[in-house]
Amino acid sequence: MSALKKVDWKRTASAYFWITVGSILYGFAFDWFYTPNLIGYGGITGVGQVVNAFIPAIPIGMFVLVINIPLFILGWKFIGGHLLVTSLYSMVVSSVAVDAFALIIDFQPMDQMLAAVCGGALIGLSLGIIFAKGATTGGTDLIARLVKLKLPWISMGNMLLVIDTAVVVLVALAFGNLTTALYGFIAQVVCAYVTDMVLYGLDTAKVAYIISEKAREISDSIVGQMDRGVTVLPGKGAYSGENKLVLMCAFKQKEIVNLKEIIFEIDPKAFIIVCDAHEVTGNGFKTYQKNDI
Repeated sequence: MSALKKVDWKRTASAYFWITVGSILYGFAFDWFYTPNLIGYGGITGVGQVVNAFIPAIPIGMFVLVINIPLFILGWKFIGGHLLVTSLYSMVVSSVAVDAFALIIDFQPMDQMLAAVCGGALIGLSLGIIFAKGATTGGTDLIARLVKLKLPWISMGNMLLVIDTAVVVLVALAFGNLTTALYGFIAQVVCAYVTDMVLYGLDTAKVAYIISEKAREISDSIVGQMDRGVTVLPGKGAYSGENKLVLMCAFKQKEIVNLKEIIFEIDPKAFIIVCDAHEVTGNGFKTYQKNDI
């Protein structure tokens, strides 16, 4: 086996391991927080809640599995085989987990606000793990992934929030309870936030703009000691009219103390502006991948 194939095998095995973990967590969180507390849930699973409320003989997990079949057939053309295979696997595992946990554990109702917040957080965590490994749980998750191909600037969490809110309202109408919709909406907001945090917020990055009379010395020290690239921008003081050099440097959150030490040891009078960077792609950070989420 070549080194490349060995690395690919390990990467694939790791991806499916985390997809399995995320899918099982998804089923556990849904049965623990949503079903016994009548928390409205979006997506195909939410529709499954409605059907199950009127026809208890139809399990939610099985309903989700059957309804997703045409969605996967339609998605094959636009997404390709890899994402659909991983998504099919995740959908099956999560659907089985929903029905299995419902059979073996008798989850009791709790405070609805607590259920909405904790349920939204756990579902968001599970979806973040699944999305990060190149899969979806099917249903509106798959629809959101398809829409993101056309609207790549919208985060997955916000995409799901918009799509699933309508289903939450439908679930509330089925249960005849506005409170269900309100708590469901709270859960969806928490879910969207945690999903985006897992996908985009774990590898937090910053951008520093540095203005100093010793710009060249600071630049050399950052490159030499931190192994970070520095871009030198021309600037001019509005009041003094003097030409200045402005340094721009992208770095990770954990490096901010080291960066400040380098700057202020060289020039205690240096002026620094540090901004959050939503995403940094390139050398030393994440690599670009087509159709990345």
